[in-house]
Amino acid sequence: MLVTSNRSVAEWGGVFGDAVVATAILDRLLHHSHVITIRGDSYRLRTKRRAGLVNQASANTEATTN
Repeated sequence: MLVTSNRSVAEWGGVFGDAVVATAILDRLLHHSHVITIRGDSYRLRTKRRAGLVNQASANTEATTN
């Protein structure tokens, strides 16, 4: 199973609206798993920037809000 998220593990309590539920979900997901953290722009954002559809300032805003 592959799970991807643009939110850090610390933010999952806010995503689910309950820190206890988020902790239980993460406990089950992360047990015997491998976590790979990828940093940098998404491929979609990089492609938009290269096409001139997004400038650097709005790209930084989009990357932090999504």
